[in-house]
Amino acid sequence: MSDNQYKEITRVTTHVLQEMKERGENISMLTAYDYSMAKILDEAKIDVILVGDSASNVMAGHMTTLPITLDQMIYHAASVIRAVYRALVVVDLPFGSYQGNSLEALNSAIRLMKEAGAHAVKMEGGSEILESVTRILSAGVPVMGHLGLTPQSIYKFGTFEVRAKEEAEAAKLIEDATLLAEAGCFAIVLEKIPAKLAAEVARRVKVPIIGIGAGGDVDGQVLVLHDILGITKQFSPRFLRRYMNLYDDILDAVSRYIEDVKLGDFPNEKEQY
Repeated sequence: MSDNQYKEITRVTTHVLQEMKERGENISMLTAYDYSMAKILDEAKIDVILVGDSASNVMAGHMTTLPITLDQMIYHAASVIRAVYRALVVVDLPFGSYQGNSLEALNSAIRLMKEAGAHAVKMEGGSEILESVTRILSAGVPVMGHLGLTPQSIYKFGTFEVRAKEEAEAAKLIEDATLLAEAGCFAIVLEKIPAKLAAEVARRVKVPIIGIGAGGDVDGQVLVLHDILGITKQFSPRFLRRYMNLYDDILDAVSRYIEDVKLGDFPNEKEQY
């Protein structure tokens, strides 16, 4: 991309997202973990790219997000950043890099910003991580919160079912969202909670609320790229809309390639020097 083309691009920033909420414009957000996919998302004008710890699942084949390390997140984030000119790139702080130790949390966030070039970090939890959130924010690092179903705490909850259905948990979620916003988080992801509760949070809290399985009355939506493209087939929650079926398309393409090689049909005379 030329310098002139780069100058014409309007960067999405945390301030832009706030303006979008205020004028009622929905925010689009998808995950990416590599250069090639991130380049496509950015060209499509996605607002936010999340380098999610879901890379642990879709890229590495783990059952949970827990195994992925900070070094691995830095690798994925740096790959995405090299492709992006417009979108805001938010990177998950992985499990074990911020819980229970605010100084370690700050060091982890700084590594993501310095070594990967991240624009912001995302953290799961409410009041229990507030000290870490505050410390990271004090260093000038933008923080996105994440409440509701928090996959890094899956062994605590023991299930991927909808969260905050009971009154007490719903009240805590509202309280936590308020705490995070007041602390300075620029946005909050709400995952797999009742739509009415998510709508209430979006009305009460001044910062953008991004939903995943949280209904349509929030300020934006996020999904995992591999899910909407149909690359993953086992994961089919109610909130997922598949826009393609790439698993079968890729399987068919590879199968035809194998057949052509076996039959000696590839390469033909026009496909050689």
